[in-house]
Amino acid sequence: MEKLKCNVCFRGCTLSEGETGACFARECKDNNIISKSYGYITSLALDPIEKKPLNRFYPGSMILSVGSYGCNLKCPFCQNVSISLADGRTVPDTEYLSPEALADMAAALKDRGNIGIAFTYNEPLVGYEYVRDTAKLVHEAGMKNVVVTNGSANSWILDELEPYIDAFNIDLKCFNEAYYKDVLKGDFETAKKFIERALSFAHAELTTLIIPDENDTEEEMRELSSWVHELELKYNKNIPLHISRFFPRSKYADRQPTKVQSIIKLAEVAREKLSYVYEGNI
Repeated sequence: MEKLKCNVCFRGCTLSEGETGACFARECKDNNIISKSYGYITSLALDPIEKKPLNRFYPGSMILSVGSYGCNLKCPFCQNVSISLADGRTVPDTEYLSPEALADMAAALKDRGNIGIAFTYNEPLVGYEYVRDTAKLVHEAGMKNVVVTNGSANSWILDELEPYIDAFNIDLKCFNEAYYKDVLKGDFETAKKFIERALSFAHAELTTLIIPDENDTEEEMRELSSWVHELELKYNKNIPLHISRFFPRSKYADRQPTKVQSIIKLAEVAREKLSYVYEGNI
């Protein structure tokens, strides 16, 4: 049987019947590429929206956060490796929740300050169909939708989601094409294009996790924040940047945490160009 190409992300995995893509969440079944993870939930919590992190989108509110499994990057420092499967481990335990059931759950939590649903924890867009279908119902209930993503999906995915997504937090892992390719197994240009497209229709905040000796130079932060400032001018909106401290995880479990002073200094550098810069995990 002929192989089929998945076009959700930059990888373009070609799959035969029964095969699963590099993200672990999409498969070739009945001569179609479908979401293997659709509705299968690993994580569910009512969180302060600042934990997403979103500091300038309904601050002080709560949001129902939901995660599935799978990711199309292979970050060696992944903070949620047990559900991203970045190290190739088996799929964790899951519980099925239909879009209707999840939307109803979000609505039932309004009296606890809930404003909607955040699709987060793993990479939600490898299962974009579930995000789209659930987010539509959430909007119909008068609530908000947030996507926390690595921004490594192709732009047509955002065409699907544009009517329903109100805010993004997007990881801008670094500002180095070779690092994206060689360390993260990702694509720098895809991430940049995704950020621009998201900014065209939704609130967006960015997060950069600072890994000691890898993406922690002042020079790289100046390049990153200058690019973000150019987007601010282009779209006439402020773009908050979260500069977060790394803690040892996954294949980097033997590393040292990022020094607090390093985060503070890089935030100062970013503020040369940006109005809203936040230090995270310190």
